[in-house]
Amino acid sequence: MTESDAELRTAIRRLNARAWGLAGGLVLAFGLFLATNILLLEGAPNGAEVGPTLGLLRYFLPGYSVSFGGSLIGFVYMFVIGYALGRTVGTVYNKLVDGAPS
Repeated sequence: MTESDAELRTAIRRLNARAWGLAGGLVLAFGLFLATNILLLEGAPNGAEVGPTLGLLRYFLPGYSVSFGGSLIGFVYMFVIGYALGRTVGTVYNKLVDGAPS
């Protein structure tokens, strides 16, 4: 195998860390946005709190609540968290690929 073949294999195996970050961010952000708004549309039984379990996220995401405004705040938080996780996965994978034998 020539050197150019090895470089081509490494280039093909590498991930786009930014794309992984965007994908992870959008998946988590839309997931929380949809979960919150579906709960709001379904409503709660007579006098009960809407989404008490999902509402526990307010301890980890300041400003989040089970409301439409809270779903927008949660969207931003989860996009940032998902972007960081996806970018980290892509970066670590690329480091491993760069060090792997061809």
